[in-house]
Amino acid sequence: MGFLERLEKNIAKLEKRIEKEEMKIPHLNNKYDSKKITRAKLNIEQKKINERIKTTRARIQVLRGLIVKEKKHQEERAEEKKKKEEEKLKKKPKKEEK
Repeated sequence: MGFLERLEKNIAKLEKRIEKEEMKIPHLNNKYDSKKITRAKLNIEQKKINERIKTTRARIQVLRGLIVKEKKHQEERAEEKKKKEEEKLKKKPKKEEK
């Protein structure tokens, strides 16, 4: 499995984690409505959940940045490889002439 595939797989995992965290908020609201938790507890838990979502989104952005960087790096390697092949082809005819 290549580096890019691993990054994309990690992004998918993080997006699933965000969805799970977002599902917890309505459950908290339901608990509050049924008077199982207090308003203060609700606010604290919501802040925790929102903070986790925020940090996870930040990680996703970093991974997406790495994907862009890696693709650019691969393109540069491909260009360098082409240049080397072209230089080899140019040098071969010169040797044959001598």
